[in-house]
Amino acid sequence: MTLNSIGLDTKKTEVIAEDLNQLLANFQIYYQNLRGIHWNIRGKQFFDLHVKFEELYTDANLKVDEIAERILTLGKTPLHTFDDYNKSARVPIGKNISKDIKAVELIVDSLTELLKIERQILESAGEANDEGTNAMMSDFITEQEKTVWMMKAWLGESV
Repeated sequence: MTLNSIGLDTKKTEVIAEDLNQLLANFQIYYQNLRGIHWNIRGKQFFDLHVKFEELYTDANLKVDEIAERILTLGKTPLHTFDDYNKSARVPIGKNISKDIKAVELIVDSLTELLKIERQILESAGEANDEGTNAMMSDFITEQEKTVWMMKAWLGESV
């Protein structure tokens, strides 16, 4: 087993970095979806949702940077083109969404996909003793589960 300069197995970190790149790509799509619904939301819920969507896209933008920096910390290169993002996208792409319910459903569907990817990374990071990635995924998962719960509550649904 070969260890990198931060003490992790290089083969295992390659897999984790690939998975983080998939998460990065999907977060970029999620971020762009949030920008689109922030710009295009209409109706009586406009003021509340416009502010909420800005809060979410600001948070997503910070997470994109954290993910990219973690990939670099693991010794790999983060994806950085929309072509790469689209090839890796599992998050649904929202286009011209202006209705409140459709916008919130897009957020729930997107977070559901992100959570699946993050749980996969959490498992791989645990097996590799990669506490840095593990802690990041744990934090992301905790926040996003709460956001899903809140969005589902807004929709009048349970988790």
